[in-house]
Amino acid sequence: MIELLNVQHNISGNSVLENTSLTLTGNQVIALIGPNGAGKSTLLSLMSRLSPLQTGKILFDGMDISTTKSDEVARKIAILQQSTHFMSRLTVEDLLIFSRYPYHKGRPKAEDKTKVEDIIQYFGLESLKHKFIDQLSGGQRQIALVAMTFCQDTDYILLDEPLNNLDMYHARHLMRTLKQAIADWGKTIVVVMHDINYASQYADYIVALQQGNVLFHGQTLEVLTESNIGQLYNLDVSMLTLGDKRFCVHF
Repeated sequence: MIELLNVQHNISGNSVLENTSLTLTGNQVIALIGPNGAGKSTLLSLMSRLSPLQTGKILFDGMDISTTKSDEVARKIAILQQSTHFMSRLTVEDLLIFSRYPYHKGRPKAEDKTKVEDIIQYFGLESLKHKFIDQLSGGQRQIALVAMTFCQDTDYILLDEPLNNLDMYHARHLMRTLKQAIADWGKTIVVVMHDINYASQYADYIVALQQGNVLFHGQTLEVLTESNIGQLYNLDVSMLTLGDKRFCVHF
């Protein structure tokens, strides 16, 4: 369970998040949606402790991230930011071993190597494991970085726009893999998404932010309505229902 209690954040005197309080249950895909500048990436950064919390509290399974030791936080929460830079001469396998640092402290053990092999297979990276990061396409690199985040073996995975650089095939492959990880490993995944239709297809729960405020939140089908999406983006949209999913048309 994730608890956000009266979280506020200012940057250069400007309010980015205003008095945000939420309780989010685990073992599901939670999508953060909203227009550019709504505060989605800032909220993810605060949740991972990459940015210091100014006001309020954030708890993961009762663990206060502001007072918990860094090693414990790193074994509970993993994050992939929009911009992640690594030495280009790392191979995919090296990258995943690097992510195990909270466990091996620079001395990988057999269990670390086993976890790396498991994640490589899970994400379908067998043919790329010995390739250097700078040899990968943008989409391959993005999937390798998501795999690295999973290799940290945390209960909570935070992903900031992981579908960047992915074509339709690889975007679908990644979201299906993330969804399956809920069932296979009991993960909780919080993901910033701009594509409403991917959120509709794969998210269990939606949190919509606008100008630093939570405009609405709830189960996906309950909150993805023409009225809500139109208000969120200041745009006329049509919502089409296909099976048990709802899709947004905005052209």
